[in-house]
Amino acid sequence: MAGNREFFNRRLHSLLGVIPVGLFLMQHLVVNHFATGGEDSFNKAAKFMDSLPFKSFLEIFIIFLPLLFHAIYGIYIAFTAKNNVTRYGFFRNWMFLLQRVTGIITLIFVTWHVWETRVAAAFGAEVNFQMMENILSNPFMLAFYIIGVISTIFHFANGLWSFAVSWGITVTPRSQVISTYVTIAIFIALSFVGLRAIFAFV
Repeated sequence: MAGNREFFNRRLHSLLGVIPVGLFLMQHLVVNHFATGGEDSFNKAAKFMDSLPFKSFLEIFIIFLPLLFHAIYGIYIAFTAKNNVTRYGFFRNWMFLLQRVTGIITLIFVTWHVWETRVAAAFGAEVNFQMMENILSNPFMLAFYIIGVISTIFHFANGLWSFAVSWGITVTPRSQVISTYVTIAIFIALSFVGLRAIFAFV
């Protein structure tokens, strides 16, 4: 019974990491990338997202609650997983370890980012180009955001590989190799988008 519950929780954790959390990450990166078009471009995109109907419902049930479950169960996985990279050293074992490490970094980064943007907005602050420009004018915060964004994107992209395996999409060794190259390409592409957005605020 406990085994069935853990199997279900791991499958749900994997699914929520892709849908809806992963989809929200990509949407968030696209909105932020509007900053490369200048202050007015980003502010229009941010205002559009802020004016979506049922915004509070979407934030709570499509973003925050799935993210909360994924984060809490992810911490459980991270601290109970048996990492064996020092003994075996295979590429996939290193990806297994990095998935756990970037998961913790991502949790810290996302928590802080939500605090200084979404929570600040609830107290009257305006989430706009100037807010992000002020945040990233601090060299420490710039480095923190770079590390946080790269870690988050890696965690998502590498998580796609695990998702495809656990849900029976890639069952053969060849399909898993192909999936590795696809997820690496996704990581590179999204990192390019994310870093461009960050430096557009600097």
